[in-house]
Amino acid sequence: MNEEVLLESRTLRESVAEHTGALDKVRALSVLPDGVHVTTRMVADYFEVGETVVRAVVHDHRDELEANGYRVLTGPELSCLKQLCGLHPRTRSVAVFSRRTVLNVAMLLRDSVVVRQVRAYLLDAERNTRPQPVDNLFHIDLAALDERITRISTETAGRLIGQTIVPMLNHLIHASGEQRRELTAIREDLKRVRRTLQERELTGAVAAMDAMGRRGFENHVAGLCRRDGCTVANTESGSGPSAGLVGRTADGRRLVVRCEHSAPHRAVGSAAMRRFTGVAKLEYEAEVALFVTTSTFTPAALDLAARHGITAVHRALLEAWSTGTALQVLR
Repeated sequence: MNEEVLLESRTLRESVAEHTGALDKVRALSVLPDGVHVTTRMVADYFEVGETVVRAVVHDHRDELEANGYRVLTGPELSCLKQLCGLHPRTRSVAVFSRRTVLNVAMLLRDSVVVRQVRAYLLDAERNTRPQPVDNLFHIDLAALDERITRISTETAGRLIGQTIVPMLNHLIHASGEQRRELTAIREDLKRVRRTLQERELTGAVAAMDAMGRRGFENHVAGLCRRDGCTVANTESGSGPSAGLVGRTADGRRLVVRCEHSAPHRAVGSAAMRRFTGVAKLEYEAEVALFVTTSTFTPAALDLAARHGITAVHRALLEAWSTGTALQVLR
């Protein structure tokens, strides 16, 4: 099972809906003081998206989410929640999600690094619980063996089975089990080595990007675009809401890229995103627009990007792109 199948199939989503522990593998999920429910704002903050994005998912998949615990509280239930959680007294209704519903949202959202990390843990959990096929390390032609036994006498067959075949089968079963255990141990060792190499590769990519200047970072992003089949060129503007890079994707769509090299702790705000949206959509009529930064985006900036079709490439996604993972929008 892969992410695309999970996004398209409600049946598959229901089959893994119990694996809510995948949420905790990525980051802590804040809940209301009742220890059970999560508001729309909390869901949006967890996945680093705008509230409008979460509401759109609810609108499109309300039946499925309600089946997994999504509710809109009013009346006595809302009164109890107000007293317990300190909600504003004038609140007329509040939408709440259970942990199962939050996981359901993770299987429906797109273009969020947190969502992809949750789905990765979710798919790993599903693969680990799926019955694994046992390799046939030894093959015995039972039909031929049965035919041979039928041709000989009962006494000889009994002696042959008791003294030869049963011990041989026991030996083969034991040997097969030992080899499977050895193969499993080797496979786990290889997984650990691969994870270590990936972590080292990402660490090196981060350090290299932080050490770059503005122009060097822009050239780095241009190289990533060209690696993925795009043709791009640097614009001449050195400051303000310039495009940064302009060109075409591999399939011919107009591409505009803004490169923002800043400290990891400084998030790109909605004002910068709004300026780039105007340049990309109005001046260049971009069909694909990327805002790439070495830091992160504020929730307001991400919400603005989602509404105007801008792909926000933050630090974590940039690290993955730099180490070989192509951006979905460029494929």
